[in-house]
Amino acid sequence: IGGVFPFSGPASSIGLVGRGVLAYVQSINDRGGINGRKINYIAYDDAYSPPKAVEHVRKLVESDEVAFIFSQLGTPGNTAVARYLMSKRVPAVGIVSGSNKFTNVTEFPLTTTSLVSFDTEGKIYAKFLTKTLPNAKYAILYQNDDLGKDYVNAFKASLKGDFDKRVTAIAYEISDPTVDSQVVNLKSSGAEALLVAGTPKFAAQAIRKAAEIDWKPTILLNYPSASVGATLKPAGLERSVGVIVGTIVMDPTDAQWDSTAGMKNYRAFIDKYMPGVDIADGNYLFGYTQAMLLEQLIKQCGNDLSRENIMKQAKG
Repeated sequence: IGGVFPFSGPASSIGLVGRGVLAYVQSINDRGGINGRKINYIAYDDAYSPPKAVEHVRKLVESDEVAFIFSQLGTPGNTAVARYLMSKRVPAVGIVSGSNKFTNVTEFPLTTTSLVSFDTEGKIYAKFLTKTLPNAKYAILYQNDDLGKDYVNAFKASLKGDFDKRVTAIAYEISDPTVDSQVVNLKSSGAEALLVAGTPKFAAQAIRKAAEIDWKPTILLNYPSASVGATLKPAGLERSVGVIVGTIVMDPTDAQWDSTAGMKNYRAFIDKYMPGVDIADGNYLFGYTQAMLLEQLIKQCGNDLSRENIMKQAKG
C-alpha cells in the first residue's frame, strides 16, 4: 500500500499525519497483521509539490506495485495524480483532502475522501458567523489553490448578493515566506471576524500578526489548521485564546476525553510507538485514526484483495 505526504517543505506540520499512519501500521504488524498478512506501507515525501507527488505515485504504482494508494495528503498533490491513477485503475482511498471536486463520484469513482468537504465546512462557518455576528464584515485569508478557494466559494454560496459588500478575501501562495501584508490589509477592511483557510504554518503566522497589530477579530481556523501543537503553539498560546476551530477528532489536550477508552488506547499507543512526540499535535491522532480505517478496510476485504473488492469495501 502506498502513501504520499509532505514530510518536508511548507506544509511539513501536516505531514505528521503520515508518521501516525506508519506507526499504527507497525502496531498492526506487531500484532501479527490482518488475516495472516502483514502490511508493507510505503510512504514518500512530496514536500507539498505536485510534480513530486506525480513522480512518487508513478513509482508506487509501477515500481513498488502497490495494491492501492491510501491517505495521500494534500489537495494539490491529489489533484495532480488523480487522472493518472484513474488511467491505471488504482484506487485512491481515504485521501486527506476536502476539495469539493473529489466528492463527485462520477468523475472520481476510484477515490474516497477522509475529510468533510471544504465546501461543507465553509458553509458551517458562514452560518456560524451570520448567526453570531449578523451585521459584521468578515475577512478570509485563503491558500491560493482548491483548498482555499472552496472556503471562499462556500461563503459566496451562503451570503449570495451580500458577499461583495461584507467579505474581503485575500489569497497567499504556499511559497510566500509570510502572510503579514495580507493580514494588515484584511485588518483595514474593518472585518470583525477572520477565517484562515489554509495550512498550519500560515494560520500560525496570521494569529501572530493579528496580535502584533492589535487586531482582535473573532478568528476561525479551517480543519487542516486545527491542531493545538501544529498551529496554536507556534502562534503563541497566549495569542490563541478565543480562536475557534472545527474538528472531527477528540483533542488529546482536553481533559474531558481522558477517561474514554479511545483516548486511553491512543495514549498507550503513543507511549509505545511514538514516545516523545508532542501529543498536543492533532496530526498524529488523525494519522492514527486513518490507519484504523485502513485496518478495518483490509479486514473487510478478507482474502479478496483485488482492486475491485478494495473499492467495493471502501465505499460499503
